[in-house]
Amino acid sequence: MASIGQLTRPTARLDALARARQRAALLPDCLAEARRVANTVIAGWHGRRKRGIGETFWQFRPYVEGESLSRIDWRRSARDDSLYVRDREWEAAHTIWLWADQSPSMLYKSDVAIVSKESRALVLMLALAEILSRSGERIGCPGVMEPVASRNAAERLALALSHAPVQDTLPELGQIGRMSDIVLIGDFLDTEETLDNCIGPAARRGIRGHVIEVADPAEEMFPYSGRTEFRDPETGQKLVAGRAETVAADYRQAWLARRETLAQGVRRMGWSFLAHRTDRLASEALAAAHGHLSGIPTAKKAAFS
Repeated sequence: MASIGQLTRPTARLDALARARQRAALLPDCLAEARRVANTVIAGWHGRRKRGIGETFWQFRPYVEGESLSRIDWRRSARDDSLYVRDREWEAAHTIWLWADQSPSMLYKSDVAIVSKESRALVLMLALAEILSRSGERIGCPGVMEPVASRNAAERLALALSHAPVQDTLPELGQIGRMSDIVLIGDFLDTEETLDNCIGPAARRGIRGHVIEVADPAEEMFPYSGRTEFRDPETGQKLVAGRAETVAADYRQAWLARRETLAQGVRRMGWSFLAHRTDRLASEALAAAHGHLSGIPTAKKAAFS
């Protein structure tokens, strides 16, 4: 039996980060204005740096007559004859959580794919972290890294992943607050009930979510013929087809029906859905995901090319 594909070795996280930065360079450094900007909100989830309520020091500035004396920084003022106020940086409440599937099925790579599904998912996750951190967003990963607001968030996420146990199940989203977005990247070969149990409670709490399905082209096209052995990477179970080409049409129909059911279920909860194949450029999925996070509706068209 000729080999069509094989399981690959897990991707080194820092190598994935280098490729992620190359992809991130193709997109604007800043997110577009958020949709959820209300007339009383100074900064939405775009996270622009400015003076406001927060814990991080922003700058010293001269005291203005009429301000509360409690705001004066007496230590700084003692250096010369002027009074100074310590300003803090505005901290927007928005956090973006990123998660990439690392289950055994993600290690698959066919001969017609550029990389494994696991490699592509990691690159997309780290590229999003790179872009969003430049815009001042807080970046976290469920079960791996608490949210951080740092321009080196992608490096910190890659380092956290390199030390964290491999997550081969959907993440626990109970700790994620309402003022958050979450991006889930994987092949989502789980049952519909399993996915609903993961994202349903989060969606009902008002969390904005985005699902990126990563698929190998062989999984969609089924380029097999003759006697073919299929093995489930999760369970090790094997299935031998004497003439694989005879079931190709039924398989493709079932695969597309599964994807449509997945997409409808995700969108029914108010989340976005993107489908991406590993024989396409990572920048295509990255641009589409960036568009959804930025509130750009036309970006959806790129996901199905």
